[in-house]
Amino acid sequence: MALPAVPSFRLPGLVATVGAYLPQWPHSVGLCVGLNLAARAGLLSGHSLAALEGRCFQVVMEDAAARATFACRGGVFRPVYSAHARPDLVFRATLSAYLRLIAGQEDPDTLFFRRELLLEGDTELALEVKNMLDSVDWPGLATLGRWRSALTG
Repeated sequence: MALPAVPSFRLPGLVATVGAYLPQWPHSVGLCVGLNLAARAGLLSGHSLAALEGRCFQVVMEDAAARATFACRGGVFRPVYSAHARPDLVFRATLSAYLRLIAGQEDPDTLFFRRELLLEGDTELALEVKNMLDSVDWPGLATLGRWRSALTG
């Protein structure tokens, strides 16, 4: 099942103004749940997860002033709640760029070279994450069967 095409857009400035005042921990929890389900469904390779062990990440959605901070420990993604956590790698993009990546419309390299996806931090770790993202069957995430097997596993 193909996902619909995602246009390039930027959320209105009001969204970021409001988003800056909202708690950020729900983003971290939600992203960790999704990543752990993907890992359990076999969408993330064990080798890639091992390379992420003990590392801290932050995903920033610039046009919503939203951020999710998490770490990989024991092969499980866990939210990081400390405001003083220093991520090893930070991803910055708009909602549109992330949606196009997940929909398989754009690959991380294209977004990076267009400066729509910015990376800050450990470049070797960034390459490992990029290779992991390249290996994920993003459209496959939309299939209910995989989610059901991940949940009941």
